[in-house]
Amino acid sequence: MTTAVWLALGQVGILVLALAVVHHPLGAYMAHVYTTPKHLRAERAFYRLAKVDADADQRWSAYLLSLLGFSAASLLFLYALARLQHFLPWNLGFGNFDPATAWNTAASFVANTNWQSYSGEQLAGHLVQMSGLAVQNFVSAAVGMAVAVALVRGFARSGTDGRVGNFWADLVRGTLRILLPIAVLGAVVLMVAGVIQNLSPHDAVTTLTGGSQSALGGPVASQEAIKLLGTNGGGFFSANSAHPFENPNAFTNLFEVFLLLLIPFALPRTFGLMVDDRRQGWAILGVMGGLWAGMVALITWSEMAGPGLVPQLAGGAMEGKEVRFGPAASALFVASTTGTSTGAVNAAHDSLTAPGGGLALFNMMLGEVAPGGVGSGLYGMLIVAILAVFIAGLMVGRTPEYLGKKIGRQEMTLVALYILTMPAIVLVMTGISVVVPAGLDGISQAGPHGLTEVLYGFTSGANNNGSAFAGLGAATPYYNTMIGLAMLLGRFVPIAFVLALAGRLASQRAVPPSAGTLPTYKPMFVGLVGGVALIVVGLTFIPVLSLGPIVESLS
Repeated sequence: MTTAVWLALGQVGILVLALAVVHHPLGAYMAHVYTTPKHLRAERAFYRLAKVDADADQRWSAYLLSLLGFSAASLLFLYALARLQHFLPWNLGFGNFDPATAWNTAASFVANTNWQSYSGEQLAGHLVQMSGLAVQNFVSAAVGMAVAVALVRGFARSGTDGRVGNFWADLVRGTLRILLPIAVLGAVVLMVAGVIQNLSPHDAVTTLTGGSQSALGGPVASQEAIKLLGTNGGGFFSANSAHPFENPNAFTNLFEVFLLLLIPFALPRTFGLMVDDRRQGWAILGVMGGLWAGMVALITWSEMAGPGLVPQLAGGAMEGKEVRFGPAASALFVASTTGTSTGAVNAAHDSLTAPGGGLALFNMMLGEVAPGGVGSGLYGMLIVAILAVFIAGLMVGRTPEYLGKKIGRQEMTLVALYILTMPAIVLVMTGISVVVPAGLDGISQAGPHGLTEVLYGFTSGANNNGSAFAGLGAATPYYNTMIGLAMLLGRFVPIAFVLALAGRLASQRAVPPSAGTLPTYKPMFVGLVGGVALIVVGLTFIPVLSLGPIVESLS
């Protein structure tokens, strides 16, 4: 093997080792956070201020209404902040966001998507970045974790009349006890490694050729840490994690990938502890890890063995990639960011090879369960596991069960609606956009790649990812409105189905396993769940992929 291949394997090995070291303690800590009856003093102060009873056990419908009310208030606050930026301090001389961009940005950050149709250093001042975008990076991630924990409680509880916990307690605990301390530590590590952290406005700097250029400072390290830890994405600068102020060297690049995988890969242990069967957590982790590793290998191969003389001479497809990272480190970032609901990028995804771009697109189409976003990855994978159990039950003519809960018609209806929501949003909005003039105006290239640009944009929005094929001219009223709508629908409609399912499961009495119960912790089940995930995506999206990246790869 070549030196480049050994380096690629080495960085993946270091990353896996680091994730393995923290998996046990972090997963156990998060299980404790969401199960302890004790409230911290700061938490009790918030509950008094908000006038909520954090000890009230909510039914799933009340939990959902609390979540939607909080998210709606966050949406309005962020929209107002963007529209009034010119009148606020630390605006750096920037004007107000126009209505379509403000709507898109508010929807994006509240939905944990962080899609940005604008250049951060050219439109958003420090106050909007800190009080608006960074705050949503915390709370939108905490919302996803809360939903995952509510679903886990649905499996763990028995006969509770659909009660799945308290949204306000889950939100506050996830923010203050999990995200905030890890983000602070991550920001310190990034600052030590060279990421900037200040409140500087635009400064004039002298370039290597003796010219002058304006450079923006800002609280970058603190926002970088939570944008990755919370699988949010976005960026302080337009170049995102390819910018040297956000990601200056190989160490920070690997550390940022570690941050975005940290919580999603630890949550399966939290799940296993909360349902009192650690083997179930290992099984879910096995599916997530297997899909992630496979995608890392395939995307790395596609970028390091890029077709053509120039890529071969350069040691890989270097177009759109930072020289200080190279194709292997960029491919690891691509696989990890599209496998989670993270819009952070360290390379131009539009410049990936045709198979590399298609694989990144397919990775998002999996529903981002490998390992998925903070919280959303776990509940998405549990939905796939329920579907796998149901299919196995059909094959043996037995009522399917998962963790002692029977999966009947009503449960499967909610599972089917969850699975169909994202494809419906993606395919309908993509179809509309490639026929209406406003949609066609944003496509930079005709033919298969142009279709892929639009398909990638709506797939990213509906899966709350936030990365983009930058060739799509998304900074228009049409795409700002449509993708904003896709982000909100893709986030909150599936959440409603998950919480309804959690309520139904919590209402059931657990049944003991019998001789015919499918073991859901063995390698066979891990393979079944992974296969179901791949087959569902294949049956749904292969037709449209064959018109875009597949035909482009073959041309």
